[in-house]
Amino acid sequence: MSVGEAHPDDGFHPPTSDDPYWTETCWFTFAVPERRLSGQLYPFFRPNQGVAAGACFVWDEHGSQPWNVLYGKNFWHLPLPEGQDLTDLSLPNGWRLKCLEPLSTYELHYLDPDAQELEIDLVFRAICPPNYLGESHLDQPGRYTGTIRLRDEVIPVDSFGFRDRSWGSRDQFGTDLSHSGAPRGGYSYGTQDEGNAFHAITMEYGGACIVIHGYLLRDGVYAKLASGRRTVLAREAGLGCPSEVRLEATDEQGRQLVATGRCLNRLGVHLNPNLFTWNCLTDWQFDGARGYGEDHDNWSAPAARSFFRTELGHPDRPNGEGGLRG
Repeated sequence: MSVGEAHPDDGFHPPTSDDPYWTETCWFTFAVPERRLSGQLYPFFRPNQGVAAGACFVWDEHGSQPWNVLYGKNFWHLPLPEGQDLTDLSLPNGWRLKCLEPLSTYELHYLDPDAQELEIDLVFRAICPPNYLGESHLDQPGRYTGTIRLRDEVIPVDSFGFRDRSWGSRDQFGTDLSHSGAPRGGYSYGTQDEGNAFHAITMEYGGACIVIHGYLLRDGVYAKLASGRRTVLAREAGLGCPSEVRLEATDEQGRQLVATGRCLNRLGVHLNPNLFTWNCLTDWQFDGARGYGEDHDNWSAPAARSFFRTELGHPDRPNGEGGLRG
């Protein structure tokens, strides 16, 4: 791909201020649903500090923390490569991204730099154009094909997944999520085939997680979501992660979406110091059919500590009692 063919939103964006927390992200998530196996690659760039981070996680229903999943590493304070753009970029932790077609097709590689216990070779092909939230965030469904080598086993990948990108100021302080006023939120998506899919970002305001962004793709017809809410119907005893969720939404064409999801695995991780999330491979039922995707249960760090300690029966008081609620 020549420089002239590249789309600006495939490359690095010039920082709009000297804020040290000005951040650019580039997240890819994939799955092998029949094995309840999930994976994600999540590089994180802070150009004003000259550093990057690179996370890679692979997990199934056995294990739920970075230390007991199939594979989990998050490399911080990597030097930001000079003379490279995000359209063709390699990081010192073994991660490489190459854009093959603008806003559409990407080649992903990862090789564990220590014991070489994990190797990822995948291609992501979008099934529709990106859905933009403002001018500094995009989300896009697609299909992943390729292989994962986990130690001595090579696992074929051929399933739908997702990617997102964001760029702008994102610090790591506060009692809420990204100074939104919301202590928690959700990130949910499901895909049945090339013509039927959904995605929703929700944030808690007034006690309910309401839709602030998303789309519905039905029979090949795409529209942004106009309203809706996400509800956690049940949480797993002992961990507090969602086990069953429900999304109800209406798009800008007036079409209704009701999606009920059963979580097949879970990964609990701090993606940054003020964002704790449960990432769950999810078996979604919507429009009378099945589609796999994910549900993310997102919390600010203070809100997560308060909720999970209390709801799991470990409040900050002697002999406290607690239970689980949705």
